[in-house]
Amino acid sequence: MIRKLTFATVYVLNQASAYDFYVNKLGFKVHTDAPIGKDNRWLTVTPPDQPEIEISLLLVTEGEMFTKEAVKTVTELIQKGTFGHGGFECNDIYATYEELKSKGVEFAKPPKEEFYGVAAVFKDDSGNWFSLTQKK
Repeated sequence: MIRKLTFATVYVLNQASAYDFYVNKLGFKVHTDAPIGKDNRWLTVTPPDQPEIEISLLLVTEGEMFTKEAVKTVTELIQKGTFGHGGFECNDIYATYEELKSKGVEFAKPPKEEFYGVAAVFKDDSGNWFSLTQKK
């Protein structure tokens, strides 16, 4: 029986840029950074208060997972903001929103009251979008 999720993947277009975004802007911690293949690496980060889940920042590149055609398609979907999505939770959304904005994080929606709490929406440096929520 499956016990738990250990990692999830966010496909990125540039791992160096993704590293900067997730570590220096969002404040995540690097869990693993190891070379795999010629121009790729196994790069995982964790939210500061959730070290048991790793987010793999996986480069979209031709190889075992993607054909040349698939790389083109997935890259276009990521850039359009229609491929990746996730949700993060914080304790003080207004302070977090201001902090992330000051670091250059692009928000598609500022904090707004919703039935489940307060939520904002931002994009990472590749085009994946995430909700940022403060639960009621």
